[in-house]
Formats: sequence, C-alpha cells, structure tokens
Amino acid sequence: MNWAFDATTLLWALPLTFTCGWLASRLDVRQWRRSEQQAPKAYFRGLNFLLNEQQDQAIDAFIEAVQHDPETSELHFALGNLFRRRGDYDRAVRVHEHLLARSDLSQADRQRAQHGLAMDFLKAGLLDRAESALRKLDGTPYATEAQLALLTIFERSRDWVQAIDTASKLEGGNRGSFQSRSAHYHCELAAQALHTSQPDQAKQHLEIAKTLSPQAARPSIALANVYAAAGDDDKALTLLLNLANATPHIVPLLCTQLVQLANKCQAQDRVLALLQFADNVAPSIDVTQAMSALQPQATTALFESHLSRQASLAAVAYVLADNNRTHTETTEALTKAMTSAITKAAAPLTRYRCAACGFEAKTYFWQCPGCQGWETFPARRVEEL
Repeated sequence: MNWAFDATTLLWALPLTFTCGWLASRLDVRQWRRSEQQAPKAYFRGLNFLLNEQQDQAIDAFIEAVQHDPETSELHFALGNLFRRRGDYDRAVRVHEHLLARSDLSQADRQRAQHGLAMDFLKAGLLDRAESALRKLDGTPYATEAQLALLTIFERSRDWVQAIDTASKLEGGNRGSFQSRSAHYHCELAAQALHTSQPDQAKQHLEIAKTLSPQAARPSIALANVYAAAGDDDKALTLLLNLANATPHIVPLLCTQLVQLANKCQAQDRVLALLQFADNVAPSIDVTQAMSALQPQATTALFESHLSRQASLAAVAYVLADNNRTHTETTEALTKAMTSAITKAAAPLTRYRCAACGFEAKTYFWQCPGCQGWETFPARRVEEL
C-alpha cells in the first residue's frame, strides 16, 4: 500500500516539478530580457544628454543603466568621468575605487581605473593622494601621462628636485624636450640658495641651467646678478653683453643692469653702442630710457625718435614728467608725435560697449550685432562708464 502511494505521488509530482521549473526559467528569461532592454535605453538616453551638454541628466541616466547592469565597467568609467567634469570629485573617486575593488576587472581596465582615480585627486587639489596614485602607473600605458601630471604637481608644490628628476625621465620621449624647463628648475634652486646665503651652490645650479639651455636668458641674468653682488662687475657686464649679442630681443630686460654696470665699469660707450643697435632693430621704451640715462642731454631727441616710430603713452608720460626738459626743447615734431600717441591710445576709449555681451563699436547701435539685444548699449562711451 505504501509503495502504491509513493508511485502515485511520483506520477503527479514529476510533471509538477518540471512545470514549475519551466515557468521559473521563463520568468527569469523575461526579466533578463527586460533588464537588457532597459539598460541600453538608459545608456543611449545618457549619451543623448551628453551630446546636448546636459551633464546632470546624463549622470542620472547612466546611474540607471548601472543599476540594471552593475557589472558593466564601461558605464562606471563614463559615470566617473562625468562626475569629475562636473566637479563632483567625491563621487568620481568612489566610482573609480569601486572599480579597483572588483576582482574580475581586467588588467587594462584596472590601469584605466587607477589613472581615473589619480585624475580625480589631481582635479580635487589633493596633491599628495594624486602623487601616490600616479606613481602606481609606472610601467603602464599611462606612465608618460602620469609623469607629466607629477611634473605639474611638483611645480605647484615648488618641489624643484623632484621636478628635475621627473623631467629627466620624460626627456627623450615623444613629448618634446624638457631641458628648458629643467633649466628653470635649477634657476629656482639657485634663488633658494641665494636666499639662504649660499652663493656657491647658486652658481652651480645656474651653470647647470646654462648647460641645459644655452640660449635661455634667465640663467645668465641670474648669474650676472651673483657676480655683481660679489663685486665682480666686469664679469657680470661681459656675461650680459654676450647674452645681448646672442639674443637681441632680450635686451629690454637687461637695460637697468647694463646701465648700472656701465657706470661702474666705465663702459658707457660699449653699452650705448649695444643699446643703439637694439633700438634700431626694435624700438623699446626700456631701451630708450636706458640710452637717455647714459645721454641725459639727448633725452628729447631720443624720445622724439622713439615716438616717431612707435606710439607710446609711456614715452609721452616720461617726456612730460622730465623735470630737466625745458619748454624750448619741446619741438613741433615732438608735440606732433605725442599727440599722435595719445590719439591712438584714446581711440578704444571712444567706443560704445554693449552692457550684455561686451561687444564694442565705434558707432551706437540700437540692436547689438553681437548678442542681438535691443537697447543694450549705454549712451556713454567706454571711458565714461
């Protein structure tokens, strides 16, 4: 009797079990298909928002897509980048840290997530954490980009020793030469050495800087200052004259030092000849003032010549403020040159400016040509605003 009962039970239990299993599988397949359909819709919706520069809506759509398919790493990367672009660095960090915590992440995606995390820290201004994250990218496809980011960090933190080391690693790569930047780093170290009264160490850094970038002006200018401070004026003057002959465009920056050293070394003629050559190549108010300092009796003629070639309010102001100039020295040509300079400088001040977009015009517009706004121009010219 028990055997018959068991057999009957099996006869109706087996079909029932099969039916339940079939129904469960169908329900699971439908749910999976529904989830698969919802995820792409949310993803494409997010892309649409992104193309329309609607970052907030794009983030919401990508979050929805991630909820439907939490294992998709690409959506996490897109979401992390969006958070960073929007300035939501905490959430960007959480996304990239979540990716790094996954055990099923490929090596390439893990390196990509590490790079994203480093960029999150860098953009957030967390330089110490950014440095730590960037150093983990050594030996990866992101190594060069990481080194460039580290160089930026060391510049911002004024860690010139680390900056020099990083620049040397980047030298010879496909990002160009870093010797000029390294020269500036050595100049910064020289400035620190001078601040702590270590002129010999400063000279060493400046000599290295000159070797790294022979055409750079800064190392020679700084080295000349070191020599002048030590009382070696002749050596300082020679250094500056050589620099001026090699790079004439830098002469305006040297004028003050050249005049001082010329007077100390009785080398006014040499320096004046150099300044006259530089003035003929390209007029400069600094060069004209330096020549005036060496030739006070020729001040009026020098500035008249300068104004005839280059309209300059600074030159006009210098002439008007010159207490040594007599009224008779103000020639008709000089007056005309000064008037021309003032007229040219004042021209932009006579325009009208749109209060909405800043568009400027010589004539008054009722409708702005820039922003198309109506009556956005004040009835006053720029100088009167």
